[in-house]
Amino acid sequence: MYAIIEDGGKQYRVQKGDTIYVEQRELKDSAKKIEFDRVLLLGDGAKSKIGTPLVEGAKVTAKLEAAVRGPKLDIVKFRRRKGYKLKKGHRQDLLKVTIDTITG
Repeated sequence: MYAIIEDGGKQYRVQKGDTIYVEQRELKDSAKKIEFDRVLLLGDGAKSKIGTPLVEGAKVTAKLEAAVRGPKLDIVKFRRRKGYKLKKGHRQDLLKVTIDTITG
C-alpha cells in the first residue's frame, strides 16, 4: 500500500518504511512522531481511493529521525556588459522522517 501526501506545498509518494525529507516546522521538544492528514490518494491495486481533494479519514504517521540541513543552492544573477554580478546561497532546514503507518 502506498499514499500520496501533501506537505509544505509539495507532494510525496510514500510507503511504509520510506525515509523522506520534509520542510522543518515548529514541534514540541518531546515530539517523536508527525502525522500527515492531507492524504490525496491511497493506492492498493484495485482498492485505490482517490480524494476529492483529500481522502476522508486517511492519515500517515511518521517517526521523527533528525533535523538536517539540505544541500546548498547557489543563486546567481548576471547582466552581461553591465558589470553586475550577484551570488547568493541558500540551505533549507529539513526534517528527516521515516513512514510508520498508513491508515484509511
